[in-house]
Amino acid sequence: MGACPGHLGWSTVKRVVEAVAPARMGTGFRWLMSASWVSNIGDGVALAAGPLLVASQTSSAMLVALAAMLQRLPWLVFGLWAGVLADRIDRRRLVIVANLLRAVVVTALCVVIVTGHVNIGVVLAAMLLMGVAEVFADTTSQTLLPMLVRPADLGIGNSRLQAGFLTANQLVGPPLGAALFAAGAAWPFAAQVLTVLFAVLLVSKVVLTPVPPAEGADPRAAPRKVRHDIAEGLRWIWTNPPVRTLALVILVFNATWAAPWGILVKYSLDYLHMGPVGYGLLTTAAAVGGLLGTFTYGTLERRYSLSALMKVCLTLEVLFHLALALATTGWAAMAILFVFGAYSFVWGTVSNTVRQRATPTRFQGRVGSVYMMCVFGGIVVGNAIGGVLAEHWGLTAPMWFGFVGAGLTLVLVWRQLAHIAHAQAD
Repeated sequence: MGACPGHLGWSTVKRVVEAVAPARMGTGFRWLMSASWVSNIGDGVALAAGPLLVASQTSSAMLVALAAMLQRLPWLVFGLWAGVLADRIDRRRLVIVANLLRAVVVTALCVVIVTGHVNIGVVLAAMLLMGVAEVFADTTSQTLLPMLVRPADLGIGNSRLQAGFLTANQLVGPPLGAALFAAGAAWPFAAQVLTVLFAVLLVSKVVLTPVPPAEGADPRAAPRKVRHDIAEGLRWIWTNPPVRTLALVILVFNATWAAPWGILVKYSLDYLHMGPVGYGLLTTAAAVGGLLGTFTYGTLERRYSLSALMKVCLTLEVLFHLALALATTGWAAMAILFVFGAYSFVWGTVSNTVRQRATPTRFQGRVGSVYMMCVFGGIVVGNAIGGVLAEHWGLTAPMWFGFVGAGLTLVLVWRQLAHIAHAQAD
């Protein structure tokens, strides 16, 4: 007799689960990965619904831009503080509390929308508060993976989290958010509340070992001031050459990337004449390429060293700017964005893995917060530079800036990349 169809189906599910989240990585990783994927669906829904809500309340381009800035500004204001808290208190509890507060803010936004009391001031305030909650939730969330898996499995773990971000946040969430907003302005935000609460439930299942105290620390001593912990974290980064250099690379490469990316919509519409649908295809091509990069990461890591992957990804980043500057058709730009998505998400996985391996557990929150500040600080600076260059020297000027800036930076750090890739926690 043949095997039972139900048994075959269950066996297939088990094989898929094992391939995505191997049993050796532990149940805690599976809970964390599930929570991340669920949360990213809600964030993707809000990614489309948020700007649509802002646009429905104002015709001012300045206020639309302000709404986007208010969600990034908290990283520059609260980032270091969030890192200290992540290193001081129970990390799982901090993630849960931050996400619950975010759910409260989004619920309040739903209420004012349903009751007809929504206005641009309320929306901007909600964006700011959600941005603050995200700083604490995201800063702490990225410290959990190194506490759950072995250093050798950090690459696979990061690639799985990246895959969830790409699929849920970039591909599934935005179209769903736009469709829900069309049905009613409150629906996408109600959906976000449900996903956040479900993610909180999943994170609550994760079991963590306590963060070990610093060597020689007196547990009976009075708690130090926050600025002392911030200074200690910054001092550790500055005296650790691999971690310091990687932070500077991330800062500079985000600035050179953000210069052309900030004007990508005008580049596609006014330079390549692709139309609104074409612009959407550019971002979709990047997301699809990213999926290729994340799902092939395990094979790449087994075949090539992390230093080789870093060199290839950063070289491709330099060539990405040159290719965009020379592109003359929409199809060429789509191919370039597909390649960009593939290598950029490999780079994201590699850089996170290298940082986490090189950073002691007790510093994960503070070091991670500095890196996130480098990411968002670079984006803010790059957007400003790209806007000025495009305004005065044409829509390809930011691409040439990115090509030269990223190229010079790569030349300066090339020999150090091997040391960065093989750095280990003290």
